[in-house]
Amino acid sequence: MLSTPHTADFRAKITDLDLGAVRLSSLSCSPVLSRRTAAHVRRGDPEHFQLALVTRGHVRISQRGSDSVVSGGLMLTDTSRPSAGACVGGRVDTIVLQIPRPALALRPNRVDRLLAQGLAADTGSGAVLADFLKTLLVHGPRCGPEELRGMGSVALDLATACLARQLGALGEVPAEVRTQETLQRIHRFIENNLGDPALTPQAIADRHNMSLRALYALFAGQDLSVAARIREGRLERARADLARAEPGGQPVQVIAARWGFPSASAFSRAFREAYGTTPSEHRASSATTPGRAASRGC
Repeated sequence: MLSTPHTADFRAKITDLDLGAVRLSSLSCSPVLSRRTAAHVRRGDPEHFQLALVTRGHVRISQRGSDSVVSGGLMLTDTSRPSAGACVGGRVDTIVLQIPRPALALRPNRVDRLLAQGLAADTGSGAVLADFLKTLLVHGPRCGPEELRGMGSVALDLATACLARQLGALGEVPAEVRTQETLQRIHRFIENNLGDPALTPQAIADRHNMSLRALYALFAGQDLSVAARIREGRLERARADLARAEPGGQPVQVIAARWGFPSASAFSRAFREAYGTTPSEHRASSATTPGRAASRGC
């Protein structure tokens, strides 16, 4: 049951993405109160865990004797239990992953300990999951059904690993869940360090306490090898910078160096191979097309 003191100017926007195994929703709304009683549960229960990322504002949540105010973090609720929630202050934006109870590879009695608790989303597995959900919300609507199902499986694995780490029970989840979390953690590390010229497969393996052979094996089923993933990420960042730059602005070699390329010639060669044009040509054509920006879909 929902209620609000802002009946005259209440605003809300909801989007929904079907990911097969799970669903992803986003909610942006004016201050609102929510209350789910035992009677509501009896009348209709989808039997889902709801893992929400609060990206704006503050949410107070109460369930199973726990009460928390969450801002910028994650919170878990169970549709099979009574609950109460409230926006604290102004507008609130959340991203919600709806997980069928049987799909979560953790014992329910252990998961209960996390209900209505604020969970960090700026470090470790929480940050990996948060980044993935934000990216999926942006790019997911342009993906096909098969791609969305694949992304749903990844989201479920990351959510399971995140909750398992909170419980100190990562060893209890399937090996593929741990593998997926490690892979996404490495993807995030690569994204955050593309400008470092010392970012190499060996550096990544060392940072994540694995052998180079294990790192290559981890990427064996991916579309790109780890070295190709680094190269593509650097090229995409440089391409975006070139599209924003004025023709007479920063030299190409400055932008190349910013994203870890050892020389302008090596950058130009890689850029032409990837996009069929030179960096200078790309910058010039972007300048003559107002509003155009480099983008990446599925």
